[in-house]
Amino acid sequence: MIGVFDYTVILTYLSAVSAVMGIIVSLYGSGHPYIGSFFLLVCGLCDAFDGKVARKKKNRTDFEKSFGIQIDSLADLISFGVLPGAIGFGLLHASEKYTELAALHPVKESPHGLYSILFIVIIVIYALAALIRLAYFNVTEEERSRTEGGVRKTYIGLPVTSSALIFPSVLLIRFITNMDFTPIYFAVMIVTAFLFVSRIRIAKAGTRGILIMIGIGVVEFGVMLYFLLTRGAVPIHP
Repeated sequence: MIGVFDYTVILTYLSAVSAVMGIIVSLYGSGHPYIGSFFLLVCGLCDAFDGKVARKKKNRTDFEKSFGIQIDSLADLISFGVLPGAIGFGLLHASEKYTELAALHPVKESPHGLYSILFIVIIVIYALAALIRLAYFNVTEEERSRTEGGVRKTYIGLPVTSSALIFPSVLLIRFITNMDFTPIYFAVMIVTAFLFVSRIRIAKAGTRGILIMIGIGVVEFGVMLYFLLTRGAVPIHP
C-alpha cells in the first residue's frame, strides 16, 4: 500500500477519523453540534502531540518527513477547516429561530432566510481561509526547513488548530447562559477566518503553553459533558 503507517502518523490519522465522525454527528438528524464539539476537542488533543511523536523517530527519511507535513495539513483541513463549519451548520439547522421561520416564509419576505444564507456563506469563507492558511504554511515551512532547520518559533497568521479551543468555548458559553448563540458563533467564525489569513505574528507555544491549552480543553470537555449529562440534549434555543 502507498503511504506511511507507522506510529509517527497515528495521531494524525486519529484526528482525521475524529473529524469525520464529528461532521457526521453534527449534521445527523436535526443536528448535534455540541456532540460534534467533543470530536473537535479530540482533534485538538491529537494535534497537540502528533508533531512531538513524529520527531521521536530519529531515522525518518525525507519522504516520511514530507508525507508527515502533507498529511498533517490535510487532516487539519478536515478537523479545523470543515468540522467547525459542520458544527455551525448543525447549530443553524437545530435552531428553530433560523430554520422553521425560514421554511415558512420566502427568503425575500423573511430576514431569517437571509440570515441562514449569510451564515452558510460564512462557513464557505471560513473553510476557504483555512485552506489558504494551511497551503501558505506548507510552502513557507518547506522554505524555512531548507534555510533554517530545526523547529519553527513563530507563526504568521492564526494557526487553524486554535479552532479546537475557540468554538467549544462559544458553545460552552451557550450552555452556561442558556441563550441562542447561533449569530455569535458565526460572528466568531468570520473573525477567526480573517485571523487565519492575516499577517499577525504569533509565537509558537512551548511545552508549558501546550499543557495549558490541553488543560483548557480538558476543562471544556468536562464542563460540557456535565451539562449534557445533567440537562440532556437541550434544545438550541430556550
